[in-house]
Amino acid sequence: MATSVSAATDGSSPPDPPEPEPSPPAPARHAGGGGGWRSRLYRWDLKATPYAFVSPFFLCFAAFGLFPLVYTGWLSLHRVELGGEAQWRGFDNYTGLWDSDFFWNALANTFTIGVISTVPQLLMALGLAHLLNYKLRGRGFFRVAVLAPYATSIAAATLVFAQLFNSDYGLINTALGWVGFDPVDWESSKWPAQIAISVIVIWRWTGYNALIYLAAMQAVPQDLYEAASLDGASRWRQFISVTIPSIRPTILFTIVVSTIGATQLFGEPMLYGGSLGVSGGSGNQFQTLSLLMYEKGWITGALGQASAIAWVMLLILLLIGAARLLVARLNRETGETRKTGGTTT
Repeated sequence: MATSVSAATDGSSPPDPPEPEPSPPAPARHAGGGGGWRSRLYRWDLKATPYAFVSPFFLCFAAFGLFPLVYTGWLSLHRVELGGEAQWRGFDNYTGLWDSDFFWNALANTFTIGVISTVPQLLMALGLAHLLNYKLRGRGFFRVAVLAPYATSIAAATLVFAQLFNSDYGLINTALGWVGFDPVDWESSKWPAQIAISVIVIWRWTGYNALIYLAAMQAVPQDLYEAASLDGASRWRQFISVTIPSIRPTILFTIVVSTIGATQLFGEPMLYGGSLGVSGGSGNQFQTLSLLMYEKGWITGALGQASAIAWVMLLILLLIGAARLLVARLNRETGETRKTGGTTT
C-alpha cells in the first residue's frame, strides 16, 4: 500500500492490471457426435414446424374440398345412375344442359331472384348502416337487433313467411284486401312467388350486410366529414360524396358475396314450396340451379347431369369473381390517373 502511494506521488504511472487468464479451448465436436445431430434436428424442426401447423387445413381442404371438386368433374363426363356403374359420355351432359328448357328456366329464375333480392337488400343495408353510424340513444341495442334475423334458422324463418304469404289465410293478402286489392297467388304465380322468396332473403341478410357497412363507415376519417360540413355540405351530400366513395371496396365485396349467395340459393325456395319445393313449384316457377341440381342428383338419380350443373355453377361463380377483379382494377387505375393528373396540374 505504501509503495503504490509513493509511486503515485512521484508522478510515475501505476502498474498495469494483470491480464486475465485465457479460457480453456472448447472441446472439438466429433463428426457424428451429439452436437451435430442436435443442430440438424433443430434446423429440421425450424423448417418443418410451420408446415406442421398449417397441414390440418390443407388436409381438410384436400379431403372435403379438392377431392369432391375433382370427383364431381369426373362424374360430369360420365353417365352415372344411383347404384350403377359410370359410363363415359364426354361432354354429353353439358350439351344436354344446353338443350334443356329446365336448365334455362332455372338459370333465369336464379338470375331474377338474385336481382330482386340483392339490389333492395344492399340498398336497405347501406341506409340502415348510415343511420346506425350516428350517435343514437340505444344504438348498441339496435346494432345487435339487426343481426337477429341472420341468427334465425332458415327453416323457421321460411315457414313463418310461408304462412304470411299463404294465398288463402295469409296476413299479406288480408292486408291487401283492407286497402282494396285482390288476393295474390303467392305460390303458383311466377313473379309473386319469386318476390316472396326474395323477401325472405332480404329479411335475413340485410342486417348482416348493414353491420359490414357500419364497420367500414366507422373507419372513414372524421376530418373528411368536418371539411365537407365546413364547405356547407348537407348530411345527404356527405353520404353521397364522402361515405360512398370511402367504402366503395366494401360495397363491391358485398355485391360479389351476395351474388354468390343468390347463385347458390337453395333453402328458402326448397322450404317455401313445401311438397313441391324440389321442383320449384307446380310449374317450376321458382326453381333455381341448386334445386335443379338436387332434383337431378337425388330425385331423378342422374348424378352425371347433376355434376355438370355443379360445374356450370362453379363457372358462373368464377366469372363473377373475375368481373369483380376487373372492376377493382379499373377503379384502381382510375384513382391513380386522377391522382397523377391532379399532381401534374
